[in-house]
This record gives sequence, structure tokens and C-alpha cells, in this order.
Amino acid sequence: MDTYKSTNLTCDVNKDLEPFTYFYWLIFMVGFFGSCFALWAFTWKDSNQKCLSVYLINLLIADFLLTLALPFKIIVDMGYASWQLKIFHCQVTACIIYINMYISITFLGFVSMDRCLQTIQSAKLYQIQKRGFATMLSTVVWILVLSIMLPNMLIPTKSIAEREHVGCIDLKTEMGRNWHVLSNFISIAIFLNCSAIILISNFITIKKLYSKKDCEEASNIKSALIKILLVTAGYIICFLPYHIVRIPYTLSQNDVITDCSLKQVLFLAKESTFLLSVSNLCFDPIVYYYFSNNFRSKISKTFSLKRQERVEIVRENATDTAV
Repeated sequence: MDTYKSTNLTCDVNKDLEPFTYFYWLIFMVGFFGSCFALWAFTWKDSNQKCLSVYLINLLIADFLLTLALPFKIIVDMGYASWQLKIFHCQVTACIIYINMYISITFLGFVSMDRCLQTIQSAKLYQIQKRGFATMLSTVVWILVLSIMLPNMLIPTKSIAEREHVGCIDLKTEMGRNWHVLSNFISIAIFLNCSAIILISNFITIKKLYSKKDCEEASNIKSALIKILLVTAGYIICFLPYHIVRIPYTLSQNDVITDCSLKQVLFLAKESTFLLSVSNLCFDPIVYYYFSNNFRSKISKTFSLKRQERVEIVRENATDTAV
């Protein structure tokens, strides 16, 4: 038993993370500017805002939480963080990153569901497409996700000797480890349910649109089909690989899997797929563009104005040259 404990303690998996940090910086920069632009677009007044706008704004709030938390992960993974900052990251900012992930997954499900209901145009379902219902549902989602994730922040950590490679799980007490495992499996259940909503809703939407492909608006319908397929593919690429790896990785964290080399492989697989999940920060502005007419119109107006200004400058220069 003593030999096992000694072997387990010397199995460092939290190392060689620096290559990942360069991709995190890129995701942070792209996502930050995309989210700022989205915030600017959504702050413009729109008298025709529907429940879809409510879901997209909540998605944007989650993205800003991620932009606040991601620099802490980058600094810790690069090895520049103090011991106190490592503890703060494990107890606070790492949890914020997971809050973003499952808020994003849930509201992407709602966006797909709302798009499906708009396509069906059923009078029976009109009530759940009202802005008030969307606000109430969004509040319930935040309360649910926070009630799952906040205990990971609030349960005190244990004191351990400072060392270079330490995992967040090493700082958790027995109660903290048990809640961590429970919250992981609840989170996976959220992912599976939201994935079912997205796939079923998009399948119904695609089927409905495809049945109208021969009508006068065939080009618009084809464009809508491509958008839905792209969003579905983006969702699968961002979130599916991580959740395939997460179950065996959670088991390795709690010593159900004890082989050190396998633990190291699972950790690298988790970090690689986690990077894909965080890349939803770059993916979400595409969702805003495809699903929000308000966001799309702001982009069109902004860049069309810039083009007009450039044309006018070129004309003025040409006039000055001729004179």
C-alpha cells in the first residue's frame, strides 16, 4: 500500500502544458474582440427583439466570463503563476471556465430549438417563444448551472506542500473530490440532453426547409440549410471530443485508473479536447451572425460605411490630383 501511494504521488501529469498556451492566447484574442463587437451590436436598440436575442445575450455573458478566466489558466499553464495564484485558479477561475462551457452548451440548445419553432410556425407553441418565457428559462439555467459549479469554489481546499506540477484535484478534500465527480457526471448529462435538443431541432428544421427547396426562395433556403449544418458541425467539433474523454479522465483523477502512463495519456487527451471546447469563444460570434438579424445588420452597416468612406477619400484624392 505504501508503495502504491508513493507511486501515485510521483505520477505527475500536469506538465508539458506550454504548447497549449499559445493556442489559448490566440483563442482569447479572437474571442475577446468578437465578444466586444457582439456586445456593441447587442447594445443597439432593437424594438423587435425576440426570445432568440435573450438566448444570444446570455451566451455572450458566458463568453465574457470565459475571457476573464482564460488568462489565469494561461499564466498557470505557462508556469509563471505563484502558489497562491494556482490555488485561486483551481478554486475560482477553473470553475468559471466550466460554467461558461455548460451555459454555452445549454443556450446553443435553446437557439436551435427556437430556430426550429420559428420554422414550424405552430400557434400552439407561440407562448414559449415569448421574450418573458425566454427570460424566465434563462434565469433557471443560470441557477441550475451555478448550483452545480459553485460548490467546487466554496468547498475549502486542503493544504499541501508546494511543488512545480500540481493538479487542481490534488488540492481537493475528500468532500471536494466527491462533489467534483458528481458535478462532472451531472455536467455530462446536461451535455447529452442539450446535444439531443440540438440534433433533433436541427434535423426537424433541415427537413422542413428541404421540403421547400423548389419554391421561389430556394436560394435563401439553401443558405439557411448551410448555416444550420455549419453551426451543428461547429458544436460537435467543439464539445463532443471533450465529453468522450471526460469520463475516463475523471476516473483517473480519482484513482479508479491507477496506471501512470495511462493517466498521462488521458490528461493530454483532456487538455487537447478542452482546447477545442474553449474555442467556442471564437465559434459563438459566428452563431450571433447567422442567428441574429440585429447583429448581422450592424456588421453590414459598419463595414458598408467604412467602404463608402474609403471610396469618398479616393475620389477626393483623385480630384486633388486632377486640380
